[in-house]
Amino acid sequence: MSESNAQILKKNYANGGIAVRMKGKAYGLLKEIWRFRLSYLFIAPFMICFILFILIPVVCAFLLSFMTYNSLEPPRFIGWANFRYMISEDLLFLKYALPNTFKFAIIAGPCGYVASFLLAWLITILPGSWRKWFALAMYSPSLMGGVAMTIVWLPLLSGDRIGYLNSFLLEWGFIGDPVLWVTSKEHLMTSMIIVTLWSSMGIGFLAMMAGILNVNPELYEAGRLDGIKSRLEEIWYITVPSMKPQMLFGAVMAIVGTFKAGSIGTELSGMNPTPQYAGHLIMNQIDDYGFIRFELGYASALSVFLLLLMYLSNKFCWGLFGSKGDE
Repeated sequence: MSESNAQILKKNYANGGIAVRMKGKAYGLLKEIWRFRLSYLFIAPFMICFILFILIPVVCAFLLSFMTYNSLEPPRFIGWANFRYMISEDLLFLKYALPNTFKFAIIAGPCGYVASFLLAWLITILPGSWRKWFALAMYSPSLMGGVAMTIVWLPLLSGDRIGYLNSFLLEWGFIGDPVLWVTSKEHLMTSMIIVTLWSSMGIGFLAMMAGILNVNPELYEAGRLDGIKSRLEEIWYITVPSMKPQMLFGAVMAIVGTFKAGSIGTELSGMNPTPQYAGHLIMNQIDDYGFIRFELGYASALSVFLLLLMYLSNKFCWGLFGSKGDE
């Protein structure tokens, strides 16, 4: 037998061995799944929804970001052209959407996060009969959404003399003329941040409140014996370290909430785009290209960029509140 034939036989034998091992692993995996079939049955609804509505859309958006697609013609691969256009030629994105999103997220995100923690801590020190009503009052704005926008904020921030805020400020002499709170470039972003902070006491707020209530009271007693003398020291040395999972969850929810915000500027101003693009965020840019211009490839590239921003922000939060070592 020649040396080449021997090598071929050896290679076929090795490939056959790999195939047998892969079949064995697949059989073992199926056997293990069948062994715990009831457990897999319980998680099946979540996994099916996760795959259909999260995993598959994310993968499709990633693939479409490298293509040009208008929903009528077949997608055409163009490589990195969408991303090159985003970072070098899309002046609307570079001049308005990106800076406005960073400004909005840096102010509304951390401020809403800190406010959620402080309000949760203040409510937990109330008697139990009062606590549930204050918690409901703080949480309910996050449930109202557009209803609260129409009934509360639009009349309050109306730019004429009968707007509640302008009427109050004119009556007390703080201003001489009505202020265009939601239709002027100077005030729209401030109004967006205030409304977002008002409605930011959502699931993250409830998680922090639950975390504070679950801190072992004996830790506070031990802390006082060790020299902790103030409430602030209790929060810093006992409360926050004891509720890191809830702090992490609240941080992630705050990040997602601020980055995905987009409609608030158009709802407040009643204009799309917002006046002089003062409230134009990345989500507005995605809606513009995706649902108005039908440039779905570029809209997908913007979505991937926003997803990357969220991922990096979440990694930063994991570094602050994630478990380290033996914690």
